[in-house]
Amino acid sequence: MNRNKKKKPKIEFRYYQMPAGSPILALLGQKWVQAYGRDIDYLHFHNFLEIGYCYDGQGTLTLGEQEFRFTGGCFSVIPKNYPHTTDSDPDTCSRWEYLFIDVEKFLPEVNQGVRRERIERMMKQIDSRAVLYNVKDYPKIAGMIRGILDIMRSTEEFYLEEAKGMLAALLVNIARENSGWKKGAAGIEAAEPEERPAIPVYRALDYITLHYMEPIRVDELADWCHISEAHLRRLFSSYIKMSPMEYINRVRIRMACEYLKTTDDPVADIAHKCGFSILSTFNRNFKEIMGVSPHVWRKRPENYEQQILKFAVHSEEGW
Repeated sequence: MNRNKKKKPKIEFRYYQMPAGSPILALLGQKWVQAYGRDIDYLHFHNFLEIGYCYDGQGTLTLGEQEFRFTGGCFSVIPKNYPHTTDSDPDTCSRWEYLFIDVEKFLPEVNQGVRRERIERMMKQIDSRAVLYNVKDYPKIAGMIRGILDIMRSTEEFYLEEAKGMLAALLVNIARENSGWKKGAAGIEAAEPEERPAIPVYRALDYITLHYMEPIRVDELADWCHISEAHLRRLFSSYIKMSPMEYINRVRIRMACEYLKTTDDPVADIAHKCGFSILSTFNRNFKEIMGVSPHVWRKRPENYEQQILKFAVHSEEGW
């Protein structure tokens, strides 16, 4: 990272959608060989656990308010909703690959029969720290990450089942390391929820992700976050740069695009599935966000990745 580059007081939410039937989203290949941080001077966070593996390059990984040096032969484990960013050194490129993991959905599914308290303890330990590790200090975990990346790259028969098996072991080891917090890793302990100033926003984002298809009132969302409606609106305006209802509608339109792209369902049915009880409201919001009507957009889905849900300035769908 250019150490003279000053970070602006803003943050970006990068939203990912899991592939159908998979708890893992893998970002692989040449696209991730790049000069990280170029023209970006702000932090971001995701809606899933992020594991990054650095093969080559060097620079700075920012976790919250602290910076750590990375080089080839390291990996990061960053909880969902944790502010961070990666910056390659000036005039250099870095090669990373990433796994995004739906921990909250995967762990209960793979541990059926295990007491809920034990699963919740594991999830809490996984989410307790944002860490940059050296491969040489943690060869077992590094090997599991490389193994999952290679499995996801191969897409051989039953590859997803194989990846899930290795993922279960990986998450257990991450939880175990976080509980012991051995030396050899550079990172910071995630504050307890009560200590994080933006935690009501994170709670709201999680709730919207799970309940976007249902009626959501801002006052009820504020109650869920244990704050006043006025406070929630102020926090959303500060962190997400839009109102709660604007964000809810953008998530709904983002999901509607998925249905439009992948199904032949009537537009009215899609509107209902995505939380719009009135078709005209859906059509109006869709056109405001996507620039065209749902019927027109459906005929040209090739623009999907460029158009969909840019979340104004500070929130985007993935990278």
